[in-house]
Amino acid sequence: MPNQNPGISQIKYIVAVGSGKGGVGKSSVSINLAHALEKLGHKVGLMDADIYGPSQPGMMGADPKSGIKVDGPNLFPQEKNGIKFISMGLLVPKGGPVVWRAPMAIKMIQQFLSNVVWGELDILLIDLPPGTGDVQLTLAQQASLSGTIIVTTPQEVSLNIAKKGLSMFMELNIPILGIVENMSGFTCSHCGEVTNVFKTGGGEKLANELKVPFLGSIPLDPEVMISGDEGIPLVVKSQDSKAVVPFLKLAKNLFEGIEKLAREGKLIEPESIDVKSSGKLLIKWNDGHHGEHTPYTLRLSCKCATCVDENTNKKKIKIDSVPLDITISRINKTGRYGLNIHFSDGHGTGIYKHTFLREICECPECSSKKGRSFNV
Repeated sequence: MPNQNPGISQIKYIVAVGSGKGGVGKSSVSINLAHALEKLGHKVGLMDADIYGPSQPGMMGADPKSGIKVDGPNLFPQEKNGIKFISMGLLVPKGGPVVWRAPMAIKMIQQFLSNVVWGELDILLIDLPPGTGDVQLTLAQQASLSGTIIVTTPQEVSLNIAKKGLSMFMELNIPILGIVENMSGFTCSHCGEVTNVFKTGGGEKLANELKVPFLGSIPLDPEVMISGDEGIPLVVKSQDSKAVVPFLKLAKNLFEGIEKLAREGKLIEPESIDVKSSGKLLIKWNDGHHGEHTPYTLRLSCKCATCVDENTNKKKIKIDSVPLDITISRINKTGRYGLNIHFSDGHGTGIYKHTFLREICECPECSSKKGRSFNV
């Protein structure tokens, strides 16, 4: 399904880089991965989605005086070493704190998605803030992510939190492109001996457990930290360094994984959505299935907090409160995982996941499999 926002309309793939927790080196992985992808011949963009703690400008060696060019509603990213990038740190160049409530941060993320003039890109990497909060949900709903990768360190506490991040993206029907294990073993520059400071192999074990790809391990190397402090990513500064090889391998594995997923078309999404004059909602899915839904059944099936008790999972909506002749007034796509449907009775807070719509499909084929028409 093509990206709808004009700011990202010319981007082939959009990949979120998450971590679940802070301190795992996600931003340094994102920056060096972006440059490794560029070295492999791809047009790359980098979005710093950490509104409160942006770190990319310093690590990218951005010019703090130039900020970003603004033309009406449009924002133009800076470009350094062939990478286009945008960050809140470019808008607050003096390093002052961003003291905003969540709605303001969400609004800025929406601007980054819709108003940044990226031009043609093969891939846009979005460096997420830690956790599973509003920013992640906004991006999942509005960016039509091609997939996500999760960065973790080998120790158990990091793996457990990384698992929560993975679960969130799975819940939102976003493909998991793989897990990256960062700080995986320290190689002494004098004797060459490898010391597993934070253990090793945890990332690959987690990938096997969750049946997702393992994209590779990045060693704990002082060069990565030093180059980041200098504002010259290691992949740019020292292409002969042994520490660069894992990033190039990671970039190759990631891009091959995205293209394989695109070829196989594993993600079930609507190809077309149409509300007929009869009021019935028709959905043509990308696996060839033709779904049918009546507005009355959809309204009674809503799972939002107004209609279903979040603690007991019991329905709060009264059947006799829904008019038999209710109609659909508007439908909005919500990322790659659902539809936000508005009804003629004024209700419009429900998000219907694609998987749920397939479960309650009322087409003749699905109804016959159920042995009856769908009942709420």
